[in-house]
Amino acid sequence: MHCPYCKHNDTKVLDSRVADDGCSIRRRRMCVDCEKRFTTVELMQLTVLKRSGATEPFNRDKAVSGVRKACKGRPVDEDALARLGQVVEDQLRLAGSPEIAAHEVGLAILAPLRALDEVAYLRFASVYRGFESADDFESEIALLRAERDLQPSASSG
Repeated sequence: MHCPYCKHNDTKVLDSRVADDGCSIRRRRMCVDCEKRFTTVELMQLTVLKRSGATEPFNRDKAVSGVRKACKGRPVDEDALARLGQVVEDQLRLAGSPEIAAHEVGLAILAPLRALDEVAYLRFASVYRGFESADDFESEIALLRAERDLQPSASSG
């Protein structure tokens, strides 16, 4: 770890603490050369296992870009997409595994996207789940309606 002040390549860890429910470690460090102190945060590196067997680091922007396509023309702004990306990443990190199948990333996107925009959810689900006919859309819409009917209405009380 290089010192951010003098760029010396030797630092000493003064204190380490688990943060973010065990998903990261916060370290207080001191440069052995200039003696200035600074904090670093270490995150578990999430790796995505692709269908081909190759692995790559999880990239929140890549996950959000797929969702952005499904949201095209919908009343969904960039802040909402950024929040969705954070929710998906947090959910994957809390699963506790450093390696996630690409399929699991898609599954993690579905629920928050459904809450954000049902039309965008249907678009994303149709590609992700490989809808092949109007019947597939009708089945998914029927599930959405059934779930909505089961939820307590805001006007009741």
